[in-house]
Amino acid sequence: MDLITDWITARGGALGPLLAALLSLAVALAAALVLHRVGFAAASRAARRTRFGGDEIVLRHASRPLKWIMLIVAAGLAQRAAPLDPWVTGLWRQIAGFALPGAVGWLALEMVSAGKAIVELRADISQADNLQARRRRTRVGILARVVSIVILFLTVSMMLLSIPGVRNVGVTLMASAGLAALAVGAAAQPALKNLIAGMQMAFTEPIRIDDVVIIAGEWGRIEDIRLTYVVVKLWDERRLVVPVAKFLEEPFQNWTRESSQLLGSAFVYVDPTADVPRIRARLARIVDGHDLWDRRFFNLQVTDVKSDVMELRALVTASDASRAFDLRCDVREQLMRFIAGEMPEALPRQRLEGRVRDQARARNVA
Repeated sequence: MDLITDWITARGGALGPLLAALLSLAVALAAALVLHRVGFAAASRAARRTRFGGDEIVLRHASRPLKWIMLIVAAGLAQRAAPLDPWVTGLWRQIAGFALPGAVGWLALEMVSAGKAIVELRADISQADNLQARRRRTRVGILARVVSIVILFLTVSMMLLSIPGVRNVGVTLMASAGLAALAVGAAAQPALKNLIAGMQMAFTEPIRIDDVVIIAGEWGRIEDIRLTYVVVKLWDERRLVVPVAKFLEEPFQNWTRESSQLLGSAFVYVDPTADVPRIRARLARIVDGHDLWDRRFFNLQVTDVKSDVMELRALVTASDASRAFDLRCDVREQLMRFIAGEMPEALPRQRLEGRVRDQARARNVA
C-alpha cells in the first residue's frame, strides 16, 4: 500500500496526497469488510455444527459491533500509511478517540445481552418445577443491568477522556467529586436506596421471575425485576409497579419460594348434622379423576362448628399456583353440586325452635 500511495502522490500533483489517502482508506475498509464477512461465515458454519445454540446467539450479537471496530481500526491503519496534514491527523485521532471506545462499549453491551439470552434459553420457566430456572433468570437479569450500567459509565468516561480539555480538568473534577457525590446522594436518596436494594436482591433472592406473590393485598406473578422497581402481573392483567425496597423491608407472601407445588384449600358450609364421611368420599372421587390434581395429598376436615353451620375444609395439592386455584374452584363447585343434588338435608338451615321458645318466654314475662 505504501508503494501505491507514493506513486499516486508523485503523479497527482497537489491532489496527490488526498487521492492517496482516499485510496488507502477505501482499500482498508474493503479489506476489513471482506475479512469480517469471511470470518463470520466460517464461525457461523462452525456454530451450526454444535448442539449448543448459544454460539449462534453470540455471533448474532457480536456481528455489528465487531464490524464497526474492524472498520475503525482499518481506517486508523490507513491514516498512518497516508501522507496527511497534521491537522487532518489530529482530527482523525479525535474522531477515533470517540468512535473506538464507543464501539468497544457497544460490543461489551451486546456480549452481556448475549449471555443473558443464553441463560434464558437454557433456563426454561414453562415447566412445572421451574425453581432453578427462575433463580437463574432473576439473578442474571439483575446482574446484567448492573454490568450494563458499569459498561456505559466506563465507555462514556473513555470517550470524554479523549478530549484534551476534559482530560486536563480531570484533576479538578476528581477533587470536587466528593462534594458532588454528597449532594447527589442527598438529592437521590430514594433512588439510591432502591438501586442498592436491587443489587442486594440479586443475591438474597426474596423473589424471582414468575414467582406467585401477594403484596399490597393483590395476587399476581413477578413479571419483571428492574434495579429500582418490580413489575407484578396481577390476575386480572393489571400491572402493579412496586419499589424494590418494599420487598426487603415489608412482609409479603411468596407462594413459590421453595417450590412451585402448592396445597390449596376450599371451604364448604353445611348443616351441623351433615354426613361428613359421605362428603369426604365424594371429594376422593372428584380429585381422583381430576387432571389438575398432582396426586400428592387431599383431605376433608371439620374446621369449625357454629349454631347453624359446620365448616368443612377440603385440602388438595397441585403442581403450581394457577392449577391450585382452578382445582380449588372446581372442587368447591362440585361439592356444592353434590350436596344440593344428592344431600339436600346437608344444606345449612336456620333452626327456629330456640328462637320460638325465647319469644314465647318473653311474651309470658310481659
